Amino acid sequence: MKMSQFKSTFDYKLIYVFRINDDNHKGLLKIGDATVHTSKSLSELVPNCKELNVAAKGRINTYTKTASIPYELLHTEIATYTVLDNGIEKITAFRDKMVHDVLIRSGIERHIFNIENQGTEWFKTDLETAMRAIQAVKNGQASLNPDDISEDNSPIIFRPEQKEAIKATIKQFKVGDRMLWNAKMRFGKTLSALEVAKEMGYKKTLIFTHRPVVSDGWYEDFKKIFRNTDYVFGSKTKGETIDNLADTDKPFVYFASMQDLRGSSAVGGKFDKNEFVFLIDWDYVVVDEAHEGTQTTLGQKVFQAILDNTDKKPKMLELSGTPFNLLSDFKENEIYTWDYIMEQRAKHDWPLKHFGDSNPYEELPQLEIFTYDLDKTLPGYIDVADGAFKFRELFRTWTGDMNKDFKPIPEGVNIGDFVNKNDVWAFLNLLTKADSDNHYPFSTEEYRSYYKHTLWMVPGVKEAKALSRLMQTHPVFGSGAFKIVNVAGDGDEEQNFSDALQAVRDAIGQDPDDHYSVTISCGRLTTGVTVPEWTAVLMLSGTFYTSTANYLQTIFRVQTPANINGRMKERCSVFDFAPDRTLKMVAEAGHLSSKAGNTSNDRIIMGEFLNYCPVIAIDGSTMQPYNVDGLLQQLKKAYTDKVVKNGFDDKNIYNDNLLKLDDIELQDFETLKKIVGTSKQTEKVKDVNINNQGFTDEEYAEIARIEKKPKKECTPEELAKLEDIKKKKDNAQKAISILRGISIRIPLLIYGAEVPVDKEITVDNFVDLIDDSSWNEFMPNGVTKDVYRKFAKYYEQDVFVAAGRQIRNLALAADELSPLERIQKIAEQFTMFKNPDKETVLTPWRVVNIHMSDCLGGWCFYNEDFTETLDEPRFVDHGDVTKDTFANIDAKILEINSKTGLYPLYVTYSIFRKRLDNIPVAERTLKRQYELWIKTVEENVFVICKTPMAKSITKRTLLGYRKGKINAHAFDDLINQLKEKPQQLKEKLLRGSFWNKGVEKMKFNAVVGNPPYQEDNNNNARKLPVYHLFYNLAFSISSIATLISPARFLFNAGQTPSDWNKKVLKNEHIKVVDYFKNSKEVFSTVDIKGGIAILLFNKKANYGVIGDFTIETEIGTILKKVKSKNFVSFSSIVYSKSSCGFSETLYLENPTLKNRLTKGNEYIIDASIFDKMPEIFIGENHLNLNEYVKVYGRQNNKRCYKYINKSYIKNSPNLSKYKVLIPGVNGTGRMGECLSDLEIGVPYAAYTQTFMSFGAFETEEEAINCLKYVKTKFLRLLLGTLKVTQNNSKDTWGNIPLQDFTDKSDIDWSKSVSEIDQQLYKKYNLDDSEISFIESMIKPME
Repeated sequence: MKMSQFKSTFDYKLIYVFRINDDNHKGLLKIGDATVHTSKSLSELVPNCKELNVAAKGRINTYTKTASIPYELLHTEIATYTVLDNGIEKITAFRDKMVHDVLIRSGIERHIFNIENQGTEWFKTDLETAMRAIQAVKNGQASLNPDDISEDNSPIIFRPEQKEAIKATIKQFKVGDRMLWNAKMRFGKTLSALEVAKEMGYKKTLIFTHRPVVSDGWYEDFKKIFRNTDYVFGSKTKGETIDNLADTDKPFVYFASMQDLRGSSAVGGKFDKNEFVFLIDWDYVVVDEAHEGTQTTLGQKVFQAILDNTDKKPKMLELSGTPFNLLSDFKENEIYTWDYIMEQRAKHDWPLKHFGDSNPYEELPQLEIFTYDLDKTLPGYIDVADGAFKFRELFRTWTGDMNKDFKPIPEGVNIGDFVNKNDVWAFLNLLTKADSDNHYPFSTEEYRSYYKHTLWMVPGVKEAKALSRLMQTHPVFGSGAFKIVNVAGDGDEEQNFSDALQAVRDAIGQDPDDHYSVTISCGRLTTGVTVPEWTAVLMLSGTFYTSTANYLQTIFRVQTPANINGRMKERCSVFDFAPDRTLKMVAEAGHLSSKAGNTSNDRIIMGEFLNYCPVIAIDGSTMQPYNVDGLLQQLKKAYTDKVVKNGFDDKNIYNDNLLKLDDIELQDFETLKKIVGTSKQTEKVKDVNINNQGFTDEEYAEIARIEKKPKKECTPEELAKLEDIKKKKDNAQKAISILRGISIRIPLLIYGAEVPVDKEITVDNFVDLIDDSSWNEFMPNGVTKDVYRKFAKYYEQDVFVAAGRQIRNLALAADELSPLERIQKIAEQFTMFKNPDKETVLTPWRVVNIHMSDCLGGWCFYNEDFTETLDEPRFVDHGDVTKDTFANIDAKILEINSKTGLYPLYVTYSIFRKRLDNIPVAERTLKRQYELWIKTVEENVFVICKTPMAKSITKRTLLGYRKGKINAHAFDDLINQLKEKPQQLKEKLLRGSFWNKGVEKMKFNAVVGNPPYQEDNNNNARKLPVYHLFYNLAFSISSIATLISPARFLFNAGQTPSDWNKKVLKNEHIKVVDYFKNSKEVFSTVDIKGGIAILLFNKKANYGVIGDFTIETEIGTILKKVKSKNFVSFSSIVYSKSSCGFSETLYLENPTLKNRLTKGNEYIIDASIFDKMPEIFIGENHLNLNEYVKVYGRQNNKRCYKYINKSYIKNSPNLSKYKVLIPGVNGTGRMGECLSDLEIGVPYAAYTQTFMSFGAFETEEEAINCLKYVKTKFLRLLLGTLKVTQNNSKDTWGNIPLQDFTDKSDIDWSKSVSEIDQQLYKKYNLDDSEISFIESMIKPME
């Protein structure tokens, strides 16, 4: 059905009174309200006029006609009254509930029917009294007799959906710890979340939000919920301080903001504040607007700090209206949803279910979305990658920089003006053109009255300024009737948030009907504020890939209820000029089916969405609403976009075959799980249930019907069906978790595939496009091409093809941009590729920038703390190092192990910019820039790759689909050559002919990169490190080299050769530029024990030796003092796991036992020896125990001990002595961590390889004293300087000074552990700051 025109956004409300003339309703009147759609003035809308009566009957009929109930309309009148606002009279609309309140306060009884759908708002009164109550509202009276007014202390009445959310959360918290409320604005999240705390009786509740400005709202709702209770409220600005709350016995609610907590020292900030927030054991944590902060590194740090310092896990409720980035973190039963559709459905259904009772949803306007295809009137702005309109190009401004403008500014044009001014002017004319064939929002006086106050979203600050200036000169927008407000800010001199909001309010004025306003923004005022007068938003920014969360946050700004001059906002509009983007947003917002390809379910969902949020395409004079079929055509685009953004780590890449697995296919998945599990799969995969059958597509509708029924009403057959479908869904999910190991490797291979851009990459032909060595490198060990082909049938062909096309189109579209813009697009695309495993770490662009700028300088694309990207990169200068490398157009830089090309990309841009600076500004056209870019790639950048695909990926990153050559070589056996023939490899790389250069010997100015960390093997043997071999190569072929790698060698730990570790630590030309103790700070998905180090080698510089590497300065000074005082290492009394062993006698007397242990390990007391040789051990209840040795070990995951014949154990240095036992693997390697399971070992006690020991003491007292020493903060700090993994090797104890544990010691060991610490501080002359450092950093261990 076509529409002819826009509809009014504001309408009047009327109050009606009617009765039903039957015995049940005798003496009762119903008072309700309705909307009247009219163009008449208030003075014409007299009581009981035709317009009011028709509107009232229309409303009453909606809930009486279906039951065929006759009624008598008694009275209608317009629902407006006059109020004083700052001395100015304003006409305001009111609702029926206000009349009900007057009657109730006046003592008039409400009648409640015990009949379903008869309503609750009937009153025992007459017409005259009802009319007097209406007049009382208009007069501002709270009752018919002002003396009858009583204070309103009535309890809060929660709406049905709020009750459901509270109930569901309480139920979930009884079995789990997390809950997410996916609830749109105006749900009442604060009241409902606080009610959970009240009902559950939580003593300590933390309210955590991204924005501190909402503190007042939480405080007001706290007073409503906790009235007449002992609960106390606290925050930075209201109520008690956190320090006082920490000492109180009363239950409390504390409000804290991310902006405040992120500066705390507990999360790496600079300020010693909020200590108690991180120390209190919270019962309940509520995260408001969770999508804004919980997924950031900082947000996760804050949450982890709160959780790490609590003895119990708090219940956590996360609140968000747009939680699209959170949903995958929660299970279905952990999410409560209340969205726009549910709200509008409740609004529609309320009169039917409540017989005209006051509708709590009535004031929430309906949203309409109108789309325009601008390409027909403004051609040339369509993006190659996705076909979307390029708003940023349309609104591009002159910068005065040839590197960005690519041509000189024309005469008479200023910096900041639009480059495409004529097209922007044409667009403004289009919006305002008075034409019968034109349906644009400002084309007629009538339409302008509907959209008096609007929000316009533009791409950025500069664009907002230019548009504001241009609109001031436009004949319509600049006529004086419109007030143009630019709230986008001013770059670094950003306008205060509250000032921006006030500017909008000033533009709207005291009477919003007096004039028009346009608010121009690029993101400000789109979250956390309400401007009720806005009736439309114009979406003039973003792309096809715009975040759905951001889009919805913006468009729902205009859905705020409004009551202006006696009229209420009935509807509001979105005008979007990128139709494809609109439809994708609608598709995602509609909570699409999780079953890709099951269009019947999607049809229902989309049909309901369009019912409550129509999407109308406008083409000239035609308004054509989209139907479900039209939107379903866009559905695959939404799926495809998610698949690409998630790097194929998305359920939409798979089809419904996963829900139809037979026994053979389930066994195939079990087999694949074993392959993936023994290769590089990082996520734990659950077992697949072999005994479940598949089900057909036709069952979906039946399942949906059953799922809607309460369980108690289901038949046994229906319950069995639900259980069956649950098993199949579980199996499908398990299968996806297995396939993920393959899937996440596919996007990068598609990106680099040497395939014409117009040729489709399908599920089937994909495997044939990859050479065998690259396939083996990028896929998990054991996943051959044949294995892939077996499982290819589970991929959704259309989505796979479209996703592959989109990946390549993104790279192709970047070729149209300037080199700078292209780099930014390519870097953004790489954020969509996943790190498949620890060995195939894709170095993030941020880490490349940290590494290169900190070591060699050059042009960095991040700010100084690397938290945000820059629109314009900054130049970093490290003097001679930068001069020899990135500021040198003759430099030759070698990337030692390119996987993505991001290191060469940084290198190329830095040297390219030096070349660009050498030519006149007027010559810096786009064509000339790319000539210099290709010249830089061909003359300055050199690359080593492990596979042909890595070479192809690097080429794609550097050149895109442009013609050109790169200096790159792929070595199928690179690691083998480094191990077996390092000198030949070095000579090869230094030969000019190897690189097709006309020189005999190459001179590389620097070697950079991220080398492989471990060798490849196809068995289960422990993988040995190889990154040290790449360091050796780098140091040998260039005077400057910098690599990033695991850092265990800095502590002489790990599997790199000890001699090599010591050589590096003593090399005066090497320094540690960056060290990251937590590897996830650089590689977010990879946990590398011992952290990550960035080293710089410079033959021309003397940095001094690294020596004992420490992170904090205080640790270095403490270590220096300790080692200067007659240092003897505690490691001298450390006995390793293998110090205890079997004697030859064991096998002489029991020769058949020898084959139970692996060859070469026959004399080691294996960790599982109690199970492998049970017959040689006995319990302690045995005669002649003096002939036996006690053996400490573990069995059935518990510590235990058993006895063995003394002759079977070889004599070791401390076998017959007292000792301290400690697990050989203990903790995680965290600085100062508490050590677990320490125990005194008695004489003639041996131990399995589970343990190691300290000392060979003559007395038990000495062993006890040693045990106390091990518990001190002093020792554990020093232990942390070398123990960076869970392993307690002998070497990790090397920096700890040995003490005298006898009664002749200079330490009084009879004291407590904390007092012993004080003695040690004094012994080693530690100053107050060093002592304070230890005490604050290391937890006590008594």
